[in-house]
Amino acid sequence: MIAGIVMSASIGTSIAETVRIVGTAGAGCIAGAEELPSRGDGFVTIHRSTSYFWGAPHTIAAVENLAKHAVAMGLGEIYVGDLSPRLGGPLPGQHASHQRGLDADIWLSAGPRLPVTDATQANTTPPSLVRPDRRDIVPELFTPEIVSLIRMAAELPDIDRVLVNPAIKAHLCRIAGHDRGWLHRVRPWYGHSAHMHLGFRCPTDQTECVPMAPPPAGDGCDSTLDWWFAQLDHPAPIGKPPPARPPSTPSLPAFCRALLAKQ
Repeated sequence: MIAGIVMSASIGTSIAETVRIVGTAGAGCIAGAEELPSRGDGFVTIHRSTSYFWGAPHTIAAVENLAKHAVAMGLGEIYVGDLSPRLGGPLPGQHASHQRGLDADIWLSAGPRLPVTDATQANTTPPSLVRPDRRDIVPELFTPEIVSLIRMAAELPDIDRVLVNPAIKAHLCRIAGHDRGWLHRVRPWYGHSAHMHLGFRCPTDQTECVPMAPPPAGDGCDSTLDWWFAQLDHPAPIGKPPPARPPSTPSLPAFCRALLAKQ
């Protein structure tokens, strides 16, 4: 367990005094979001000009406290990618979530390395930790520090799940040992070979925020994980794979449509 993490967000830029989180992970929005600074104690945002760094207060707090704890444990500065747009709603590109200020991408790069400067902040991209055949991790890149960083994320307060590449999940299953409770929240998903996706639960006071179905029971090191690798053995998919994104864009709640129209 992570000890000593106090969930307190720094005072950031906000666009409304009252936080209101509405809708589902794939069709939602947020009013009253806070903006994660470009840099902070133990973290730096990357791809700043093409990414979004707004989130619910407890999401901002979680990222900031994960960074502080990672530095305290000797894991180095963390790199932060997309959170959400300032009002939420759909993002351009590959993201189907990141719409309600409850998601954050953390790059899987830990340990000693050159610091990210203002000049390199826009184009810094940690390498993939997964082999080109997608069957395993790259051992020389996947350090114990990265394992520790994933576990820290999985033990954050209010974390719902941490998405990683199936090969990364399989490696964690092999090395976890007997203390495996945190693996329940680490789930495999498409891509995610160089970063992990942190998804946080709806705050209890946000009744318009629709929670995701909880992760399946168990540590996830079972036939549900085997499915991902079975797909690599056949030219045609076995069964019906989970979609990489919804087949059609879900309709946004009325509040979100009105909020986003004000942009």
